[in-house]
Amino acid sequence: MIQVYTHPACLAHDTGPEHVERPARLSTVLRALETAHPDIDWQQAPRATRGQLLRVHDEALLATVLETAPHGLIPLDPDTVLSPGSGEAALRAAGAGVAAVDAVLESRTQRAFCAVRPPGHHATASAAMGFCLFNNIAVAARHALDKHGLERVVIADFDVHHGNGTQAIFAQEPRLRFASSHQWPLYPGSGAHNETGIGNIANAPLPEGAGSAAFRAAWQTELLPFLDAFKPQLVLISAGFDGHQHDPLANLQLDANDYAWITRELVAIANRHCGGRVVSMLEGGYDLTALAESSVAHVDSLRW
Repeated sequence: MIQVYTHPACLAHDTGPEHVERPARLSTVLRALETAHPDIDWQQAPRATRGQLLRVHDEALLATVLETAPHGLIPLDPDTVLSPGSGEAALRAAGAGVAAVDAVLESRTQRAFCAVRPPGHHATASAAMGFCLFNNIAVAARHALDKHGLERVVIADFDVHHGNGTQAIFAQEPRLRFASSHQWPLYPGSGAHNETGIGNIANAPLPEGAGSAAFRAAWQTELLPFLDAFKPQLVLISAGFDGHQHDPLANLQLDANDYAWITRELVAIANRHCGGRVVSMLEGGYDLTALAESSVAHVDSLRW
């Protein structure tokens, strides 16, 4: 059984007419999932509370995102934009992960996918960056640790860009393991092999042009064993599909079959250790056709 969390407010985050992280990304994913899975259990994402956000983020970042009240578009950095609808979208995107964690841990569903925007994994405790306002997956993970009292949570991040914000937030957290594959070198410039936190971080940088064989080998030999050995009580996924061969922002050569494969492998870890409990959150993916195909393949495999 799978639930999909989303909210119309996530479409109202306006990044401008030329921005690749645009509302059409989410509407495309939603249409593709509706067509492929007419029986999906759709759930409306609630707003994250200030308390839930403050487990991860500074007061100053909350003030910037939620209290700026722009009348037009305000650039927070060269890539990240604040618009009149951005605060509500960010609250719903982060709230989706919290609600999905509650549903999975309270046995109302086994797996959940959060089809939301803006994405989150670049946002640090104090800064919005890289298209991201709040770190949605980090808010969800911290909720699982602090509200539900879990002692072993893992985050798998296969976005083509390293999840620098997630890594920084949890680099000193012994209750969480973070594993990431990503193109190297590439924005944001982090994610080297030697970035290991307190032994709870594993990075597998992939060279430009790497394809299915290199991607699968990195996960099979390094990252999946690292996560499996932790015997997680919950598996979280930062599901970025911008490693696809048609994506305009990077140069890996993956396809929808690779995303289906890694999803099945992560589900298998969850099945071994935590009753199949998985929460996945949409991150990157900027070619609309590739994003639709990859999202459907991912949700297909979450249902596996």
